[in-house]
Amino acid sequence: MEIILKKDVEKLGYADDLVTVKPGYALNYLIPQGMAVVASDSNRRVLAEVMKQKEKKEARLVASINDIKARLEGTKLTIGAKVGTTDKIFGSVTAYHVAEAVKKAADIEVDRRKITIVEGEVKTLGTYTAEIGLGKEHKVTVTFEVVAE
Repeated sequence: MEIILKKDVEKLGYADDLVTVKPGYALNYLIPQGMAVVASDSNRRVLAEVMKQKEKKEARLVASINDIKARLEGTKLTIGAKVGTTDKIFGSVTAYHVAEAVKKAADIEVDRRKITIVEGEVKTLGTYTAEIGLGKEHKVTVTFEVVAE
């Protein structure tokens, strides 16, 4: 059964995608939850119009994302942390700290849930990298240095 997704559904697709699922999954779960509608002719026409408008909006969004990417790639981030005698941090540096450093250095508000620290946990002083998600397919890699306060 073909349906049009109204919301992002994990492991199935994103909003406004046309997908094929089993009838029971569509009729018993997706449609009653408001996550999808049946892909009828009228719904397909509505989807086509929505996609046209979305393309125009996305073109403007890509331009702003490229501007943000350029500003972030040229920025040196420094995060201060309290340190013991062996250069080991009390606690750890998290995505929250990286988001605050980006906000202070580049004046860009970034959702901390979209930040992934490549090395995993940061518990010592040094230079690390983080990936910041700016959209579906847009990511930027930033380097940050953890220094003693």
